[in-house]
Amino acid sequence: MSEVRTVMFDVDTLRVVLHVLAVTVWIGGQIVVGAVVPVVGRAFPGSGKVAAKAFSRVAWPAFGIAVVTGLWGMLAIPSSETSTGWSMLLGIKMLLVLISGIGALVHQNAGDNAAKRGAAAGVSLLCGLAALVMGVML
Repeated sequence: MSEVRTVMFDVDTLRVVLHVLAVTVWIGGQIVVGAVVPVVGRAFPGSGKVAAKAFSRVAWPAFGIAVVTGLWGMLAIPSSETSTGWSMLLGIKMLLVLISGIGALVHQNAGDNAAKRGAAAGVSLLCGLAALVMGVML
């Protein structure tokens, strides 16, 4: 016999919505800013840095919310309901989230070193995307 599915808005729903929204801002924002800032910077010299700084005021709180809601979600699942493979994937995802944050921090503080900025931004985005895929798998 199958279980009847119900619909309700509860604290778990709120946690997942906040997590997905925060991840969307962090990763989607990196993609959009990466595409827009160079164009804006060429059209209006100096404005690219201003736009990137404005994004960071939204991105870093979103990153923090994603981390907090991710940890909250981890704690909401009893260990008896997870496998070793699930736990390993979660650990890899957490490492990728950490590297994504470090990459963004290095990018933000790279100064005029374009190669360092680009490499750090690439690492941040790729690790964030990989963590996103793993999060969907979990």
